[in-house]
Amino acid sequence: MKPSIYQTRSGVFALATLCCLLWGSAYPAIKTGYALLHIAPSDIGSQMLFAGWRFALAGIILLLTAAAMRKPVLDLSAARIRKLAVLGLTQTAIQYVFFYVGLAHASGVKASIMNATGVFFSVVLAHFIYADDRLTGRKALGCLIGFLGVVVVNLGGGALCFDFSPMGEGFLIIAAFVLAASSIYGKQVSRDMDPMVMTGWQLLIGGLILTGLGAAGSGHMEGLDMRSGGLLLYMALLSSIAFAIWSLLLKHNSVGLIAAFNFLIPIFGVALSALFLGESLLRWSYLVALLLVCIGIWLVTRPGSRPDIQDAA
Repeated sequence: MKPSIYQTRSGVFALATLCCLLWGSAYPAIKTGYALLHIAPSDIGSQMLFAGWRFALAGIILLLTAAAMRKPVLDLSAARIRKLAVLGLTQTAIQYVFFYVGLAHASGVKASIMNATGVFFSVVLAHFIYADDRLTGRKALGCLIGFLGVVVVNLGGGALCFDFSPMGEGFLIIAAFVLAASSIYGKQVSRDMDPMVMTGWQLLIGGLILTGLGAAGSGHMEGLDMRSGGLLLYMALLSSIAFAIWSLLLKHNSVGLIAAFNFLIPIFGVALSALFLGESLLRWSYLVALLLVCIGIWLVTRPGSRPDIQDAA
């Protein structure tokens, strides 16, 4: 039987790279959205409203897609609803409170590198939760190298100048930790629920929570027009499309194989932030940090043995 596009070497590479490209484009997209909607770094209410609309819309798109694919979108018991509520609160709402505020106080280039720390948090947390996912010497080395990358990216003009803001870089690290912890919880939830349906509901629930927080914080979208509205729709689509494709890749391939592509996200995030935001990519600290983070993530996610994946026919 001829393998599907989700199982061939070329298909997996192309689709996984597309997902990482979409997620990497979120960094300059959010920064651009702040500018178009006149959202100041101190306007947390509007930042939450912006995030809420994006993820609520992404959840709706993903659930409608799942329904069109005849997935059990409404098969929700009381226990599942509670689990989805917890997942939406943590993985979308709480995580993106810290992420959106942090991104407002840091450059897109820097944020894309800082957010890669989530991979290392996942490795450490998994060591204490899963007996078959222990922290090996190779993984420990990868975490150490990645941590050095985070230190380097916060070096300013001089080697002894440490450029770190609690509400910028600090919040981005907290967001990465919350994502890592909630993803492990999401893995438990997905055991008896379709991953696409689970993601759609948690995005919708988290988006509604963020929208409520934004409204309570007097958030507003005074610059909402065709251009900013189109950007908001793009961000919702990139979330729903990337999550949908990623879930299919995980269904047809090993987790270790697909996770290895995550190192592309900071690369795309850095490149696209430099391209669309005009941010400098040539600072020595950015280039060295990006190299260290990518090496660290590769060491952490590299399978012990070569995964079995078929070549395209």
